[in-house]
Amino acid sequence: MIKILLPVLFTALFLGGCANETKEVKTAVKKVRFQSVSVKQATLLQDGKEKESCAICGMHLPTFYKTNHAADTKDGTKQYCSIHCLTKDNEINKTDLKNLRVVDTNSLEFIPALKAFYVVGSKKSATMSRVSKYAFSTKKEALDFAKKYGGKVMKFYDAYDEATKDFMK
Repeated sequence: MIKILLPVLFTALFLGGCANETKEVKTAVKKVRFQSVSVKQATLLQDGKEKESCAICGMHLPTFYKTNHAADTKDGTKQYCSIHCLTKDNEINKTDLKNLRVVDTNSLEFIPALKAFYVVGSKKSATMSRVSKYAFSTKKEALDFAKKYGGKVMKFYDAYDEATKDFMK
């Protein structure tokens, strides 16, 4: 009797464990960050073996893609996971940044940061900050996002000023 029950018991335990692992995997897949896209969807502007990593903090750019920024420097194009890291490179590292770009949250395309409309302080997760900052190509899209998720619509320099607060003691 024990010879029959033991294999049945082990099979039940094994299958039960697999069922739980499958459930955990499905749950983990559902918990994808709002700011994430697949590597195939991300436009990577940097070159080299670290092109998928933020030039300042090293975070994976596609994981935080909807908050990505980019700028040209004397050493080439740098891509950042957030306006926080762009601000750090400019203010703390004193890097001369030109041709500032940001990912449009809706189209996932890079747009000129100075023409973008930012929603600052929405309920969506922030990147490298406690205060979220998402950019849009049109004021209407930014207002629609703010209406749905909260936050204040502003232009680049105001969002940049908000990002500098991360570095104040």
